[in-house]
Parts: sequence; structure tokens; C-alpha cells
Amino acid sequence: MAFEPVLTRNIHRPDSGTIEGYLAAGGYQGLRRALKEFSPGQLVEEVKNSGLRGRGGAGFPTGMKWGFLPKTRDKPRYLCVNADESEPGTFKDRLLIEKDPHLVLEGIILSAYAIESSLAFFYIRGEFHEGYRIFQKAVQEARAKGFLGTNILGSGFSLDIIIYRGAGAYICGEETALLESLEGKRGYPRIKPPFPAIVGLYGCPTIINNVETLANVTLIAERGAAWYASIGRPPKNTGPKLFCLSGHVKRPGVFEAPLGVPFLELLNEHAGGMQHSDRPLKAAVPGGSSMKILPASKCDVLMDFDALAAAGTSLGSAGGIVMDTSTCMVTALLNVARFYAHESCGQCTPCREGTGWFVKILSRLERGDGRPEDVGLLTGIASNIEGNTVCPFGEAIAWPVESYVRVFREEFEEHAKRKACPMKTTAVR
Repeated sequence: MAFEPVLTRNIHRPDSGTIEGYLAAGGYQGLRRALKEFSPGQLVEEVKNSGLRGRGGAGFPTGMKWGFLPKTRDKPRYLCVNADESEPGTFKDRLLIEKDPHLVLEGIILSAYAIESSLAFFYIRGEFHEGYRIFQKAVQEARAKGFLGTNILGSGFSLDIIIYRGAGAYICGEETALLESLEGKRGYPRIKPPFPAIVGLYGCPTIINNVETLANVTLIAERGAAWYASIGRPPKNTGPKLFCLSGHVKRPGVFEAPLGVPFLELLNEHAGGMQHSDRPLKAAVPGGSSMKILPASKCDVLMDFDALAAAGTSLGSAGGIVMDTSTCMVTALLNVARFYAHESCGQCTPCREGTGWFVKILSRLERGDGRPEDVGLLTGIASNIEGNTVCPFGEAIAWPVESYVRVFREEFEEHAKRKACPMKTTAVR
């Protein structure tokens, strides 16, 4: 059965960002249906039955996450939308916000209805100036048409949305750091438990989902859980997925495919293959810069949560980065380490100090001052960071360091032995 793009079905329409264009394409039918046919609890069950897993990186079942909210109603409930897309190699949420904002907005309204929240917060990365403008206009349009505000479509359900612009910190993509930022504090991740579903924004029960996750809720409300669950690799990897591909490819971009699509299909059919025919694939990072690298010999893998876990890496945010044989892995890893050293919030000593050590060691290997013991030192630091930080930021740099060195150890050792780069070239920057 041919795959029908649904998340990106509107993005090529010239009026895709307007409510008129969205309604003409059948928009807000899912919301109308849900408000008539589902109670909030029934909509939660529909999302559970769809098999939808979070598209932000962790892949946790969305309906199950919603089910963690306490049954008591002594405090308000909040929905927080994580639009702080900051993982290097990832730009899918930005596409949805800028090209089909009402698809995202409808998903937010539906999700707020499901968890019985009357106030949602849209936390958008500060650098997304255009996305902020477009989404702000979409909220105004939806409010004017009765899809937001008091007594939406006569259902008795009311919702308002506050748009909050972050300051551009990678760490605020971590859900509890996002909450701290929303409360006007420094973006330090919180120790868990308690989890946000119990003690979240302003101490109230809070659900945090990312943009692509909520866009999928729109599709489930439109077409039903059974339809959604038939896409991909049921039962644990269902639905459509947005994949980003960048690096040494002919056509970098965002591509929609079923969850579980082969990586080589994405590379060769969607992205047009390798950029240079005389430079074959050397390695790829499947899920954004924080995920473990795969050598070319292991890139014949399915792009879903479980298949990539079995291959020793993760789907993450599905930000695939492709590297050809001209890539120096020391330089590539140094680029990654510089980013994470700059973005570390500094709360945890292993991360605060270790990320800087990575940059120092990799810099001297790159410039020809490396020592034989540096290669083992890199992996030793990585192992001391992993599992010893408040949030997953530590793993976000420890995993790349461990995997780059393990998979391409000879290349790192050659840098130390020759006192120079054996590739005599530079990586993708």
C-alpha cells in the first residue's frame, strides 16, 4: 500500500499558513469530531490505542504519559508545548510551525481537551522569529473563528494559549528546564521524581509534548486510532514520521515516511543519495548530534525506536546527519563537543567540566599535539559523565564521544601517532 503523506500534506499550498487555507483543506474536522464524539477520557484512550509515541526524542507513549496526571482536581492542569527545537541536525518542528501552524494548533487544542486543561503554553525557541510570527497569527485567527477561547464550538470546553519565546538555550529543550524557564528562572533541569505530570509548571500537574507529537494527535482525531496504528511497524512503532537529513546528501531536507522506513531508502530515494558519487557513505548519525554514530556497514537499518535501539543507537529527534569518506571523525566530533560545551548549563560538575575537557583533548588531537593516551582519556571521561548528571544532557555528549571513538578508534589513534590528520581534509561544518 502506497504511503500517503499526512503531516506534510499542506506545506506546499501557498495558503497553508492561513486559517482559510487550512479550513479549505479539511482542517479542524478532527476537533469538531472529537468534541462531539469523545469525552476527554475517551480521547486519551484513542491516543493510547493509536500507539503514538513522543516525537521529541524519548519515544514515550503519549497516551500513557497523559494517564499519569493525578485524578484529583485541586490544582489547574497545564499543557506545555515544547517548540524549542535545538538538536543539531533537526528542523522538522520548525517546518510544521512555519508551513502548517493550524495543524499544530489543532493538535494542541485536542490535547488540552483530552487532559482537561484550560491553559496551554507554547514555548518556542527564541531564534525562530518567523515561526513565532506565523504561530501568533494562527492563534489570533483560531480565536476569531471560535476554535480558541470560551466555549469552543459550543462544547463547553474553553482554552487559551500563551506563547513564550525562549532565549535560545539548548538545555531548555529538556522538559523540566523548560518549566524553569517558563517560570522566569534559569533553565536548570529539575531532579525527578516528582515528574511534571504530578508537580510541573507552578507546582501544578503538567503535560509536556513536542510539536510533532501534537500534530499527530490531529491526525488521530481525524481518522481514528485504527487507521493510525496501521501505519509503520505495529504495535510499538506506529504512525507517520518526519525525518531530517543533512550533511553530504544531494537534497537535504525534511521527509515524511512511515515509522520504520529503511535509512538507506531515506538517503537514496528521498535525499537523492550521496552528494559526491566518488565519496561513498562513511557513517551516519540517525537521530541528531547527541545520538551514537553508525558506520556505513550498519546503516542498513530501519528508522524506528526499537530497530535503532537494537543497532546500538537511538531514533532521537530523527535528525539524520550523513558523512562521506572525506570526513575526519576527530574534526566531526570536535564540532559536536564544542556545541555541547557551549550549551552546558553548568549545574552538574561532570557535564560542566567534562564537556570542556573533550574540547581541549580533541583540539590538540586535531592540531597535531595529541598524545597516545588521549584516546582512552576521551572514553574514560565519557563513562564518568554518563548516568551522573541531573538530566540527559550528559549522555548527549557522552554517547557521541564513546561511539565515535569506538567505531573509528584507529582514526583517532592515527591522529595521536602521526601528530596530524591522516585524512588531510575537514569534516562537515
